[in-house]
Amino acid sequence: MQHPAPIALFVYNRPEHTRRTLAYLQKNLLAEESRLYIFSDAAKSEADVFKVDEVRQLIKKVEGFKSVKVIERKANLGLANSVIAGVTQLVNEYDKVIVFEDDLLSSPYTLTYFNEALERYAKEEKVMHIGAYMYPIDNDGLPQSFFYRAATSWGWATWARAWKYFEPDVDALIGQFDNKKILQFSIEGNMNFWKQIKEFKAGKNNSWAIRWYASIFLKGGLTLNPSRSLIHNIGNDGSGIHSNNEDIYKVNMADEPVVYFPDKLVESADAHQAIKHFLKNRKGSLVQRLVRFVKQQLSK
Repeated sequence: MQHPAPIALFVYNRPEHTRRTLAYLQKNLLAEESRLYIFSDAAKSEADVFKVDEVRQLIKKVEGFKSVKVIERKANLGLANSVIAGVTQLVNEYDKVIVFEDDLLSSPYTLTYFNEALERYAKEEKVMHIGAYMYPIDNDGLPQSFFYRAATSWGWATWARAWKYFEPDVDALIGQFDNKKILQFSIEGNMNFWKQIKEFKAGKNNSWAIRWYASIFLKGGLTLNPSRSLIHNIGNDGSGIHSNNEDIYKVNMADEPVVYFPDKLVESADAHQAIKHFLKNRKGSLVQRLVRFVKQQLSK
């Protein structure tokens, strides 16, 4: 295997999440051979200063990697600009990057999966993104990894050759969609991806991820995904800037390495059906939705 890809970890004001994310990353088989870059965003307001400082104290002491470089932003960039700048910097230097945020627990095999896939598909223009999170789908009969259209943002990797197609301008993206594409993009209307695009346009979210997925989709690109998640997101506890308190996306992480990678560069029809089925039914019955809504209100 070539040198492992650098890891970009984006942190802000959640010391406990950051500590756990790092503890799991350190247990990865390739951690000691990987360079870690930790991008620490500056406080947005006076209220966040204490927690941001707490995170910065923590990341100064990180060990267990080939090297650790901390980049402390002097001004608040916000998550989207922070990710875009950090990813751009590292793909320009290393030609590839693995991306983590501060609320992602990883399997010991996550870095191995990323690096093997980055090497295997390095020259395949059509493969633009490698995701490590997978919804709790019914994966019976699915291969260990497969190609799909949508890009997940909870632990991912890409190459400079793909990232150059990232289109940050939402109007430039919207202009390339027709009704048929909108339907395909939103997994036949089962996921609110198009709504996220419109909300970005309206200033209601600041998502880099939805613009990255749209960029991939419009290029006819594919994303590689595991059928059993290699990531568990601990940020859906209401602590994140952009997250709700919900357990729909809770997973049991894979406890074995991914050894199968597809040769045919086409979307897996079986995986598409399994994901569509999960998305269609993920909110549960009316009663289950009500119970979850009440829980969310109480936790606030």
